[in-house]
Amino acid sequence: MTTQPRYYSLDIFRGATVVLMILVNNPGSWSHMFAPLQHAPWHGCTPTDLVFPFFLFAVGNAMAFVMPRLQEAGAATFWKKVLKRAVLIFLIGLGLNWFPFVAWSGDDLVFKEWVSSTNADQGIRIFGVLQRIAIAYLGASILAYYLKPKVLLYTAIGLLFGYWALCAILGTGDPYSLSGWFGTEVDKLLLGVPHMYKGEGVPFDPEGIASTWPSVVQVIFGYLTGVFILKRGEVSWLWKKVPKSAERHFKLISSLMVTAFIVLVLGWVWSLGFPINKKIWTSSYVLYTTGLAIMTLSAVIWYTDLQGARNALTRFFDVFGKNPLFIFVLSGMLPRISGLMRIQQGVDENDLPIYTTPLGWFYDNVCVPLPGLPEVGSFFYSLCFLVVMWLICAILDRNKIYIKV
Repeated sequence: MTTQPRYYSLDIFRGATVVLMILVNNPGSWSHMFAPLQHAPWHGCTPTDLVFPFFLFAVGNAMAFVMPRLQEAGAATFWKKVLKRAVLIFLIGLGLNWFPFVAWSGDDLVFKEWVSSTNADQGIRIFGVLQRIAIAYLGASILAYYLKPKVLLYTAIGLLFGYWALCAILGTGDPYSLSGWFGTEVDKLLLGVPHMYKGEGVPFDPEGIASTWPSVVQVIFGYLTGVFILKRGEVSWLWKKVPKSAERHFKLISSLMVTAFIVLVLGWVWSLGFPINKKIWTSSYVLYTTGLAIMTLSAVIWYTDLQGARNALTRFFDVFGKNPLFIFVLSGMLPRISGLMRIQQGVDENDLPIYTTPLGWFYDNVCVPLPGLPEVGSFFYSLCFLVVMWLICAILDRNKIYIKV
């Protein structure tokens, strides 16, 4: 926990990302979601597909304000802090995949095995969102610590082209398709089928080993953007605002906006040969989402710093941005805990009890009856869940409790 002063614009940006993350991860029903809240089936990019890269960009942005202190402290301190944080985030993610460690099997709670004793293809998934954040953070931190910004930029570009080459050379058939992408074979070899995601109907992990490579670049671009902001005098690395003229503010924002537009166009052009795709995290996807992230952060800086906005809207996002990791984990744990609590709501044709959960009961009895399309009730459930998460964040913020690893 810490009461360290905050970079307000980044908290707003990160908080808005967490808000969208909670909304898309917690629908009332996965079968009833408005199109913008769904991921693209394969190629393409919806608003939901911006959530994860925006969060990685924010991780890199925050790194820019911490790295000078780590470099000043020396390599031993750097490696100790960065490795510790990366390992903890990875283990939290793995624990969340396994949580709550038991599941209903008929009328009995049974332990969730690392590899199922009844189905050798089923087990605990090793990778996931937090695991990717941990690895991308670690890789980007190491590169940022040892390389100058210009060299780091060239390295990031090289990594993106290298990933494109691997996809094209090692892929089979259509190298950018679900069946032709080379990364699945890497995951099967190193992770094993029992520990891979199977939401596509086949073993395929959208947060697997190979596609984590370009996600490191997403963090690097966030870091370089933060370095640019620092050098332009937006904030000092001690997290204290530096007095400046409005003209200087506008120069910073205009520079960021122009950069965002260029990166966005480059991503679109690259997509003509290397499609924008979140699930295999293509290089064009990295550029496209980075351009949008820089543009969005620029707008937040303009609104909160240049316009001096401090209102209910900024506070709503701000409290999420101060405890992003904690609230993400909590939002994943609550539905799993609810899943252990069974409420009987009738019997089937064989007179066997039909159970629901507390959250399922709320959705069925409060959200589903709402007028309109089924998506309305599902989205209303998401909003209610979001309000609960906000209240928890607001209580933590009021008590100056910021949970970090």
